[in-house]
Amino acid sequence: MDKITVENVNHPGKPSRVDAAKYLAMREAVETVLSKTNTPMTYASIKQGILPILSQQHFPGGATAGWWIKAFQLDLEAKGELARTADKPLRFYLTGKRIPSRAEG
Repeated sequence: MDKITVENVNHPGKPSRVDAAKYLAMREAVETVLSKTNTPMTYASIKQGILPILSQQHFPGGATAGWWIKAFQLDLEAKGELARTADKPLRFYLTGKRIPSRAEG
């Protein structure tokens, strides 16, 4: 099983290793949903948007999708690819900066 290293904006300097295929499937789904709008989206809106397009091979019936959205969000925030609004509820948006992951080549 291939792994990918992810960061966490809340715990700098403490990377984790996660399943690369699931991470990349989640990345594709979240980026697809976020790129369809110019408006920042709440976590709940992101989750609602990805469920219909999420890889059933990696997330059958949306299983564990919530955990993976959060892991992906924290990783991209740490890398500067995703940002959050300062108001509540928190909303997230792509910054336009993209760093290819090692698993992407």
